[in-house]
Amino acid sequence: MTVGEIISGHSRARRVLLVWDAPNMDMGLGAILGGRPTAAHRPRFDALGRWLLDRTAQLSGGSDDPVEPEATVFTNIVPGSAEVVRPWVDALRNVGYAVFAKPKLADDTDVDDDMLEHIELRRQSVGLAGLIVASADGQAFREPLLSIAADGVAVTVIGFHEHASWALACEGIEFVDLEDIPAVFREPLPRIGLDSLPDDGAWLAPFRPLAALLR
Repeated sequence: MTVGEIISGHSRARRVLLVWDAPNMDMGLGAILGGRPTAAHRPRFDALGRWLLDRTAQLSGGSDDPVEPEATVFTNIVPGSAEVVRPWVDALRNVGYAVFAKPKLADDTDVDDDMLEHIELRRQSVGLAGLIVASADGQAFREPLLSIAADGVAVTVIGFHEHASWALACEGIEFVDLEDIPAVFREPLPRIGLDSLPDDGAWLAPFRPLAALLR
């Protein structure tokens, strides 16, 4: 049974489908922060869910054609980490997200193909009123997303503008920076970079202490 067959029972409503590429989004966020995020800089999935509900209401436009939101987080589970990851997975499910979890058995064991399979299942079965892909890079999704957008489906990519030049340049695809979603972070991300310096300059903190060279 696929994750798409589990999520919404027998509802035949078209979907505004959100798929979240957790390994890739974590990597993109880590590159901005220079390390693992603290609680202040972890995405709030309840805020993301409210944003998805608003987006669904906009796309349904009060029509008689039923449209439902659906959100799934795709993630890898490193062997031996289940107890650490379980509270996060349970919290996502409690908010209303489905979770597709796949063992990380090798470096190339990712979830891109599983995400694309899920998108295509929804596209060919109940149909898509909108598609939202959250991926910090997302190049693997470029051609499938352009194909879906060409069918008249509203396609959005969520990511970080530092890593998403491909999405910013694609006509027919809307790009939303994750930090622009209301309340998705408790504190602003430290995003001063070489391409966004203030006129009076800025200090760029080291990613790690010099003492790390001795390890």
